[in-house]
Amino acid sequence: MSSLPDSTLRWGIIATGNIAASMAAALHRVPEAEIVAVASRSMEAAESFGSSWDIPRRYDSYAAMVGDDDVDVVYVATPHAYHHENVVAALRAGKHVLCEKPLTLNAAQAAECAALARAQGLFLMEAVWMRFFPAITRLVAVVGDGAVGEVELLVADFCLDVPFDPTHRLYNLDLGGGALLDLGVYPLSFATMLLGAPQTVEGRARVGATGVDETNSVTLTFASGAIAQLASSCRSYKPHTAHIIGREGRIEVPDFFHPGGFVIHRHGGREEVRVPAWGNGYVHEVEEVHRCIRAGLTESPVLPLAETVATMELMDELRRDWGVVYPGEAGLPGD
Repeated sequence: MSSLPDSTLRWGIIATGNIAASMAAALHRVPEAEIVAVASRSMEAAESFGSSWDIPRRYDSYAAMVGDDDVDVVYVATPHAYHHENVVAALRAGKHVLCEKPLTLNAAQAAECAALARAQGLFLMEAVWMRFFPAITRLVAVVGDGAVGEVELLVADFCLDVPFDPTHRLYNLDLGGGALLDLGVYPLSFATMLLGAPQTVEGRARVGATGVDETNSVTLTFASGAIAQLASSCRSYKPHTAHIIGREGRIEVPDFFHPGGFVIHRHGGREEVRVPAWGNGYVHEVEEVHRCIRAGLTESPVLPLAETVATMELMDELRRDWGVVYPGEAGLPGD
């Protein structure tokens, strides 16, 4: 592994799509972060992205970039189907890794990545940006302090209307498409963040012509007696407001996957809590990566690797029931 500079962590970005651009914008706002390299499958794309974001080293090979001694942290922004391969390559090259959600296609792959990071003594985190928003940090504290009493019901949906295109990553089975892995991971993570590991998981899905789940509904039950009702879709839109209902009130969280605050309703009163994010919101997970690496941690206490693997296990179980299996995939529960 390359030696870490005293004040700066040097980042390399794999892929050049919209999410990569959002991360590049965030990295430019963190004084201790420097983007030194970008890699794409084509040199033209790497050159264009590098010019746009003032990145000096541009590669048309992911392997070449992760082998660059001046890269300390690799951000993986490829389609889901390539995450496992990209994460393993970066870890084997001695790099810390932040990988877009979902970490991998299934729990077996996620567990392999987690084990490799621990064995290498390297930091690895799934980039569920929602978990690091200041409003989410405040929400967790408020719910934990009993602001609405014991939680009875949690409702969270992430539904978009994306025009059907079999080559689009959401509809393409070869790319790990489907609503659950791309969108449903947010309500799942939101529920387990607030309620812990569920005792049971059940779901129904509409599987489309390309073999991916286009719309789904999931119910989780918890030891406390709480129930979470979750949904995700790439076929139909609805507002992204989550609801946490307790015995003494309720909390509404508009745009729960990137919130700027929430509203507490209790005893006939209404309290609005505003906690804005910085920049485009990706800054907060970058800061968490830096904080953890500087502290010598190999995973984030906010989003531990065990929780990432456990969420993948839930999604494995759901996909098994729905018959959604990705090409070359093995090891789903019940297979």
